[in-house]
Amino acid sequence: MHKAAFLDRDGVINVDRGYVHRIEDFEFVPGTLQACRELARRGWLLVVATNQSGIGRGLYTAQDFRTVTDWMRSRFEEYQAPLAGVYYCPHHPTEALGDNRIQCDCRKPQPGMLLAAARDLSLDLPQSMLFGDKCEDLLAAQAAGITHRVLLGKDGRAAPEQDCTPGLAEARFACLREAVASAQLAPMLGEVVDA
Repeated sequence: MHKAAFLDRDGVINVDRGYVHRIEDFEFVPGTLQACRELARRGWLLVVATNQSGIGRGLYTAQDFRTVTDWMRSRFEEYQAPLAGVYYCPHHPTEALGDNRIQCDCRKPQPGMLLAAARDLSLDLPQSMLFGDKCEDLLAAQAAGITHRVLLGKDGRAAPEQDCTPGLAEARFACLREAVASAQLAPMLGEVVDA
């Protein structure tokens, strides 16, 4: 069983410009790749779980998403922070088109993507951690049994504005870089694992 650091995408990994689906519109939040390299050095598997209702709304295709994801994965690889998995949900209960207009179990705050990752990657969810910029991210983690939940500010610009249910977030930081460097999370994040 492995421990995973789950990452939301838009607003955590990249600047959320709304339905980002082209490489030229993808801008990493400063310090994110370096923070992920540090997480990987400490033995965490990196897993992205992202709502992508733009697919279901017909704003871009699943292939558009895969193209950006392949490019994003290569950037993580360059930083020695390989992604163990990328999970996405194309559904929306009211705004999606056709078969994607459903009340699914994968769209956060539902835990489906996290549970699928746990099955696929043999993850120990109670020992895992999730970093998200919305209460929905943390609610999905709570429903999946992930104990360590960290709320980040949108696009790494400032402390989180959202007020989630008390106790939902274990900690709050402006960005992933700040979270990984913090003394508060150091006991959870552990020591560097020998290669």
